[in-house]
Amino acid sequence: MAVEEEGLRVFQSVKIKIGEAKNLPTYPGPNKMRDCYCTVNLDREEVFRTKIVEKSLCPFYGEDFYCEIPRSFRHLSFYIFDRDVFRRDSIIGKVAIQKEDLPKYHNRDTWFQLQHVDADSEVQGKVHLELRLSEVITDTGVVCHKLATRILECQGLPIVNGQCDPYATVTLAGPYRSEAKKTKVKKKTNNPQFDEVFYFEVTRPCSYSRKSHFDFEEEDVDKLEVRYFLQPRDNGSKSLKPGDLGSLRLNVVYTEDHVFSSDYYSPLRDLLLRSADVEPVSASAAHVLGEVCREKQEAAIPLVRFFLHYGRVVPFISAIANAEVQRTQDPNTIFRGNSLTSKCIDETMKLAGMHYLHVTLKPTIEEICQSHKSCEIDPVKLKDGENLENNMENLRQYVDRIFNVIIKSGVSCPTVMCDIFFSLREAAAKRFQGDPDVRYTAVSSFIFLRFFAPAILSPSLFRLTPHHTDPQTSRTLTLISKTIQTLGSLSKSKSASFKESYMAAFYEFFNEQKYADAVKNFLDLISSSGRRDPKSIEQPILLKEGFMIKRAQGRKRFGMKNFKKRWFRLTNHEFTYQKSKGDQPLYSIPIENILAVERLEEESFKMKNMFQVIQPERALYIQANNCVEAKAWIDILTKVSQCNKKRLTVYHPSAYLNGHWLCCRASSDTAPGCSPCTGGLPANIQLDIDGDRETERIYSLFNSYMSKLEKMQEACGSRSVYDGPEQEEYSTFIIDDPQETYKTLKQVVAGVGALEQEHAQYKRDKFKKTKYGSQEHPIGDKSFQSYIRQQSETSTHSI
Repeated sequence: MAVEEEGLRVFQSVKIKIGEAKNLPTYPGPNKMRDCYCTVNLDREEVFRTKIVEKSLCPFYGEDFYCEIPRSFRHLSFYIFDRDVFRRDSIIGKVAIQKEDLPKYHNRDTWFQLQHVDADSEVQGKVHLELRLSEVITDTGVVCHKLATRILECQGLPIVNGQCDPYATVTLAGPYRSEAKKTKVKKKTNNPQFDEVFYFEVTRPCSYSRKSHFDFEEEDVDKLEVRYFLQPRDNGSKSLKPGDLGSLRLNVVYTEDHVFSSDYYSPLRDLLLRSADVEPVSASAAHVLGEVCREKQEAAIPLVRFFLHYGRVVPFISAIANAEVQRTQDPNTIFRGNSLTSKCIDETMKLAGMHYLHVTLKPTIEEICQSHKSCEIDPVKLKDGENLENNMENLRQYVDRIFNVIIKSGVSCPTVMCDIFFSLREAAAKRFQGDPDVRYTAVSSFIFLRFFAPAILSPSLFRLTPHHTDPQTSRTLTLISKTIQTLGSLSKSKSASFKESYMAAFYEFFNEQKYADAVKNFLDLISSSGRRDPKSIEQPILLKEGFMIKRAQGRKRFGMKNFKKRWFRLTNHEFTYQKSKGDQPLYSIPIENILAVERLEEESFKMKNMFQVIQPERALYIQANNCVEAKAWIDILTKVSQCNKKRLTVYHPSAYLNGHWLCCRASSDTAPGCSPCTGGLPANIQLDIDGDRETERIYSLFNSYMSKLEKMQEACGSRSVYDGPEQEEYSTFIIDDPQETYKTLKQVVAGVGALEQEHAQYKRDKFKKTKYGSQEHPIGDKSFQSYIRQQSETSTHSI
């Protein structure tokens, strides 16, 4: 979801690695140990929670979290909770990073000291005030002054334990008095409308100086409107040493993309789209990006998304793969390095193949996690009472099951992956004509070694399990992954490929020709171009599931329409809910019956994070756990129903209550909607890609590596005029044709420079229009003060 600004869309995303905590304070009891978990919060709203690590003061989490941030925020916070024997959760401490400080920690492991948490340190939000100071002449002729304080509203107050019943106090404090007045309490809202006025008499001494007592100019005294962030109170609590609560290791990557309208990106976009046709491909703009980025994956992520959006990912990957094959001397090392080709194919498989992976592996992985059968085959690691032969048989059965589901899944492999595999096979077979197996190993090096095997090894990273598996299950999956990887590799001496003798002995179970033949048949199927119609697959694909709260739909005319917690499940066939996971569905909505999926305004039920699934006869009102979950459900439901023929163009943003729609006050429950629908997402379930956003990301990368682009230009010049030993600083670049590469670099630098000017101009224009004290930059917002400093350094306009 983008935040719309004038002529610009702003996208925010965050990728977090939660590593470990250390030196947590001991539990005040005989055991001393704690059962701890960590949460990720946007301000005070929890959006992610790790597993509980039991009986440790140095818990290791090792969990990753990625989300698109759907709203503005001030702090990215992390809380460490302890779950005690009574199943109550208490906060040990927190790490809070201000939004403007996130670049300091960008993409590097950092240890943060945990800070204490109390109610007054958690105050957040904005308050809208009007202050009026006026002179009043009393009946006796004495001049006194009255300060009228009008509290209009607050926004974005924190919700604690699911509740927010706010009120406001106004205190006039001075050397000799402290006078406080209080508003009424507003129930169940974190955006309360107060609109109350309080009067204070202000008596000034004879030595009064207007500007020494008040912080506003003389002409502002008559009426001053202020908006500012609510600040924590200093409650005089004792301060502890920073190390008292321990520390937390985090790696945070926060990205903010400022995306212009599509026409701004035309020169750079056209240059990138020509990449597959440039001869040699190493002289193309896309390949150049891979050369200047510090890590190939940094370039691969936006490039793959960009080319997928414009339908050019297969020609581009085919071109760079063919160039890499030509540089490869030994067929046994084909596609084994971390090249731009391998990273691009990895990223394509992640995007296009995730549902394929889930359909193929998830049922068996879940069974392995639940059954807890012992599969340890290392004699040194056997526990007392375990039998080696039994463990080998358990492991053999698991390997057989996973191997069989993989080789039978060829018909489900996404078309884009098959087309890429076809080009890999053809390039490898043409380059190494004397090796009959290279056509298979070129494909298996991706589908087995970089797709199935990593997913089996770390299922939580591929969303096959909700959390990291326990140590015993993790060991079982490691052994399965090793065996599957070797089965798929088609190596000549398979037993010798294992370092451990016990693995070589176990592999003898699978050292039969039928396994190699099955692998080759599978690889032939997935690397054959145009062999099937993907729409012929009838098996439902599970897209998303989880607990949410839904409002009774009122299928009966009378009776309570209360809210209940239900397990929701979405496939590409239907959207259902049931009491608990695994129960029979209580209600099912066929995908073709979803007419729109839209947010529901908070005023409807005084509840945040609500959305509505609109059907022909009624709307289902649902509350998600947080803003990130709400966005994820809305996006996936919208995508899967995008092609429905009867989709609505207008809807009601509020609910129908007490005989009328709250939004437009229409009395008929069948009245047409009063607001245009927002569901303008692509219909493809798997891919929700914004081409302009990806072009903006590529521009940002080029811009951040401008010094390397210039160095690459120098390298082109050096190679054109000098044919001797190459300077070491230029040898890192792949430059097959210096003249063509230089020509491309010149166009890239020009395109990036033009976009940089547009961004700078936009910032200057916005800076001139934005007033300090406005809602966009409230008083007390440190980020605006930082903004002023940045603009004063780069802008010629005065503040």
